[in-house]
Amino acid sequence: MTTDNQTSSPLRRHWWKALGVLLLLYTFTAGLLTPLKPGILTAKPQLLRAGTEVTLTVQGYNTFYAKGEGELRGWLKLDNQRALGAHSVKALSDNQLELGFTLPAVLPISSKTAALTLILDNPVDGPSVLPDAVSVTQEAADSLAGVAAWINAPIEKLHQGATGIRFPFRNILYETIRNTYFHVALWFAMLLLFIGSVRHSARYLKHFDAEDDRRAAAYTRVGVMFGILGLITGAIWAKNTWNAYWSWDVKQNMTAIALFIYIAYFILRAAFEDPERKARLAAVYNLFAFTALIPLIFVIPRLTDSLHPGAGGNPALGGEDLDNTMRMIFYPAIIGWTLLGVWMAQLNFRLDRVLHKVIDME
Repeated sequence: MTTDNQTSSPLRRHWWKALGVLLLLYTFTAGLLTPLKPGILTAKPQLLRAGTEVTLTVQGYNTFYAKGEGELRGWLKLDNQRALGAHSVKALSDNQLELGFTLPAVLPISSKTAALTLILDNPVDGPSVLPDAVSVTQEAADSLAGVAAWINAPIEKLHQGATGIRFPFRNILYETIRNTYFHVALWFAMLLLFIGSVRHSARYLKHFDAEDDRRAAAYTRVGVMFGILGLITGAIWAKNTWNAYWSWDVKQNMTAIALFIYIAYFILRAAFEDPERKARLAAVYNLFAFTALIPLIFVIPRLTDSLHPGAGGNPALGGEDLDNTMRMIFYPAIIGWTLLGVWMAQLNFRLDRVLHKVIDME
């Protein structure tokens, strides 16, 4: 009986560590292996002239155009009320097709150029959208004549397509959308670790217990490490979507400043030899660092234009950026990274405590 209790007790104490590992295994497996929904990569040519017959060559992704032959439909959408229907649709392969359109000589707009969105409907894949797929130029703008010349084709009776768990297809992002479970989740875990750090700093200022100071430092170390990993994964993501590792985007700049503020926390600790003075100043500085973190990462980027989701008040976790399928992995990823971070912070704290005992013995 005693043996069973001794065996089960560590398991009960460390269940959260096992949970963190399992959640991260789930994140890596499901996050990297779940396929994307069908989508449209390109439509060529992109520059069209009004009053001409055009054939668009469409390149799809994870699509099955050939299997939907005979029921494929396509539109060039001008606005919420007007769209041109394709008079011919020919599947060249599962990922490529040709659409024939007759463009009116005059468009129902007051400008000489209009960007049209391409919409496809396939009974196998369901609907697909390529925003601003083509640009149409006309000789002169005459909206009244354009209304008369426009032959509208309603976009209706769209197929649902294949069902199952799939990630959303987002133009520009494509497969890199999977980085959400690493770049974004790491930043959330970093924030939670910094919350743990500032909590222990506040406890130190109340009780002046050296253990709280060491725990605050341990949580901050792991939080900074997660922040650097988030910055690296973000730079790789930026290279694939914005064609540059660093675009001097406001959110990139603010997160870098926030990390430098936290790195200065360790420079401050190293500047003092007296343990009590070091702990006091570090605790006060930690409160300041966390107070600065919130506006730098969550407020300023939303008040200015940014390449990141989240500008202009958008929380960046809405349906346009994170659907229910992604939430099934994103939230467990945050929990998994956070539990791993807490585990690492505890190990760091224990190592720091052992080193201090060795120093005291000497």
